[in-house]
Parts: sequence; C-alpha cells; structure tokens
Amino acid sequence: MAITSANQLELLQTAEAVAREKMIDPALVIEAMEESLARAAKSRYGAEMDIRVSIDRKTGRATFTRVRTVVEDELLENYQAEFTVEQAKQYMEDPEVGQQLIEEVPPVEMGRIAAQSAKQVILQKVREAERDRQYEEFKDRAGTIINALVKREEYGNVIVDVGAGEAILRRNEKIGRESYRPNDRIRCYIKDVRREQRGPQIFLSRTAPEFMAELFKMEVPEIYDGIIEIKAVARDPGSRAKIAVISYDGSIDPVGACVGMRGSRVQAVVNELQGEKIDIIPWNEDQPTFLVNALQPAEVSKVVLDEEAGKIEVVVPEEQLSLAIGRRGQNVRLASQLTNLDIDIMTEADESARRQAEFEERTKLFMDNLDLDEFFAQLLVSEGFTNLEEVAYVELDELLVIDGVDEGTAQELQARARDVLEAAAKAALENARALGAEDSLIEFDGLTPQMVEALAKDDVKTLEDFATCADWELAGGWTTVDGERHKDDGVLEPFDVSLEEAQQLVMTARILLGWVDPAELEAEAEEGAEEDGELTEETEA
Repeated sequence: MAITSANQLELLQTAEAVAREKMIDPALVIEAMEESLARAAKSRYGAEMDIRVSIDRKTGRATFTRVRTVVEDELLENYQAEFTVEQAKQYMEDPEVGQQLIEEVPPVEMGRIAAQSAKQVILQKVREAERDRQYEEFKDRAGTIINALVKREEYGNVIVDVGAGEAILRRNEKIGRESYRPNDRIRCYIKDVRREQRGPQIFLSRTAPEFMAELFKMEVPEIYDGIIEIKAVARDPGSRAKIAVISYDGSIDPVGACVGMRGSRVQAVVNELQGEKIDIIPWNEDQPTFLVNALQPAEVSKVVLDEEAGKIEVVVPEEQLSLAIGRRGQNVRLASQLTNLDIDIMTEADESARRQAEFEERTKLFMDNLDLDEFFAQLLVSEGFTNLEEVAYVELDELLVIDGVDEGTAQELQARARDVLEAAAKAALENARALGAEDSLIEFDGLTPQMVEALAKDDVKTLEDFATCADWELAGGWTTVDGERHKDDGVLEPFDVSLEEAQQLVMTARILLGWVDPAELEAEAEEGAEEDGELTEETEA
C-alpha cells in the first residue's frame, strides 16, 4: 500500500468512520494512523532514525519527515537521530544544542506485514481511546444504579452492556444463585469505576448495602427529597436485611413512609432483591435504644453498653433468646452490623448467674484479704465495693453507712486494706526488678509497681522501651478484619488504663526523653482546635 493521492482522502474517511462507530474523537484515530505509518517508515529507513508522520487534516496528505537533534559531543549516542554542533554546521548556519533539523523523506511503500502492523497500532489506539472515554463517562456515576443488558456469563461472572462498553457483575456480587441469559435486563449498583489495562473497568454489585439504599431512594420520594435519611443498612443478600431510617419532619413517620400504602414501596424493593426480607427500623442517637430497635422482633429486658470496647450486653427473656439470635445467628449479626457494636446476648437466668458469680468472687476477695466473716464481706459487696483500693482510699463516711460499722471499725478496715495493698506493691516491685525493670521505668509517674511488673513480663524494662509502645498495645483495642471485630489485649488493660490515659503516659515519656517538643504539641493542639471550630461554624452555617 503506497501513500499516494489516490488514497489520501480515504485515510480521512476511514478515520471519520472509525471515530463515529466508536464515538471517539477523529483526531485520536488520525494520531494512531500517524504513529502506525511512522512505525512502517522506520522499518524501511532504519529503526534508529527518528521518523515522524503528519497527516493533513483537510487533504489527507501524509508527510514523512526525518528529525535530527543537536546534542553535546559527550552525549552523542544515536548517530541516526542525533549529531554534534560541529556536524550540524554542514546543514545549519549557527547550530545550538537542542535545535532540530527536519528533512522531508519520500513516502514508503507499505508491504503486507507493515500494513498489518499499522492496523494493530490503530486498533490498539482506538481501544485505549474507547476505554478512556468510558472511564470519563462513568467515573462520576459510581454509587448510582444502572440498568444494563446481559451479554454473556463467564465462569459465574456476568458481563453486561452498559451502552458505552462492558461492565462486570462478579459471582460474589450476585444475590444467591442468580443466573441470567443473554439480553436479560438487569439493575445493578455501580460499586467502583477504575482504570484497567484490560477487561471491564466498571464493577457492579447487587449485594452491596448501598444498592438497597439506592433502591429505597428511588421508591420513596421523601428519601430522595432528604426529608427521610437512611442512616445504616445491613444485609444478608437474598435472605434478610435491616435498614435504619430517621425523619427530619415530625409529621412524617419514617418507617411508614418506607413501607408505603399496603407495603407497596417496600415490596418493590423486596421483589428486586429476590424476596429478601427487610426490617425497617427507626434510628435513634441513643445506642442502647437503637440496638433494642435493631433486634426486633425480639423483646429486650436490659441493655449494658461498654462504649470504650464498642461492646454491648443484651439481656432477653428465655423464650425470646432464639428469636433475638435468629436462624444461624442472622438477627444478632445484622443488628451488630447495623449498630457497629459487638453484641453479647444472654438470658435473664444467665445474667443472674453471672451476677451471683461476681458477688461471690468479691465476697471471697474481702474475706481472704481483710480477714472478714462471710456476712460482713457480703455487706461490703452489697454497698457497691468491688476491690481493695476502694475500701482503702474511700472517704470514711462511705464505710460508716454500712450497718454495724462504727468509726473504729471503718479505720481498721482501711488499715487492713492498705497493708495488703502495700505488701502486694512491694512484692510486685521486687519481682519487676528481678525481671530487669530499670529505675527509669519504676520511678516514672503514673505507673504502679504492679503495672511495672506487667510491663517487665512483656519485655518493656526501660523508659525508652515504654516510649516506643503504641497506645493500643498498653490499653488494648479492637481490630476489624473482613467485617469481624477482634480483640487486641493490652499489657495494662487489667489495670483499667483507657486508650486516652495510655496515649498521655506514652507522650509524657517521650517528652521526658526529649523525643518530642512540648511547644510543638501545644501548637498542633491549638491548630486542631481552630480547625474544629471552623468546621463547627461551617456546619452551623
């Protein structure tokens, strides 16, 4: 194939046709043609040469040029595409480094192999342009619902036509055992749009909680208008789901609005989700109240919240236990996802037994350490005393309210408790020193001898060791892995050291060691406070 006047206009016509078919810019197709022609010319004139091709956008005439660049003597590497200042003087009057000599060269005859290569280059460029256009078109549509047409199924993954290309609904994003045939209509949630070198770059989902939220937005005008807000969604795709809603208009019931007249609105969502049962729950800022709602239809007797651990204990009547847990733990699992809390469910009998065990354990503690009879120890526990520290350092008046305790008895109780605590502290200190704990750690303000002993057992023996600890290593914490929360035990957790207290202790140690400048910390704190203030003003505005 020769680039002659006979096929010059044909180039433009081909570019226009391809661009129109693929809905891309004709200029991109022409650039691909220029690149493919340049590649063919290099195979004819030599791969080392810098051959460039320019196609006139009006006439279709292809101009072949050879470019040589002036470089410094020591940088000369490619004799075909570069030359020195001295060599350039043969062709240029006053050559300078960086200047280029552009010479037109005769058009090339394209053989069969070169023409095939050129075709591949053009196709590749067109595909890249298509993918760029698809990405630009869909990148802002992530988080929305799309109607698509099924093209084919590959290894359980469904490839769908979204008008401007293909998208993929992976096997794990389908509800249950859904199967589709070519040309079936399908409604999906656009979960992610990202650039990929090959294959679809639009990733769809029908199992995402957001899919249900978007379906409700389509069915319930109050949600679309912002009068009702979906605060949380938890799903067991194809089986059951819970959705928490709140109304910002006191005259509108959020649950009733989502259910619709005779259940028409929720039924439309259920039908789309293959019969997935949906519990619509009123949102509440108070976590225990919200959890009671989330565990519906089970009735709850009592809720005990541990905010620091993100854990909650729920007490239910014996006959409600199986309903609260649900089949295979489904109800409590969905409630946990909805509230983002770890939930322990127990019956009233279980709770009573646990309380009795705690009562007996504390009674024994006071009997063994304070040399009390069982009745007197039970009196202390009944009044709310849980450990020796409370007895030793509480105000004397709080002991005098116990029946049969006068001032002398109260003082004797406190003296015994202090003696036991001092003996325990002395033993812990000796043990810590034996384990290798150094004075820098022992004398650090904020750590008791028992804490130092626990740290030494964990190989934290100096103030430097302590300063390198993370707050969660000391106070413990929770880690979420694959949607499940796991407990991380802290070295000082048995001593009720909170995360904030651990942070403060570690930071104090770093300041004492000179690792951190207190002035910088204060500046950062002030800056953070200012930012918080600005955010509050913006929110109020």
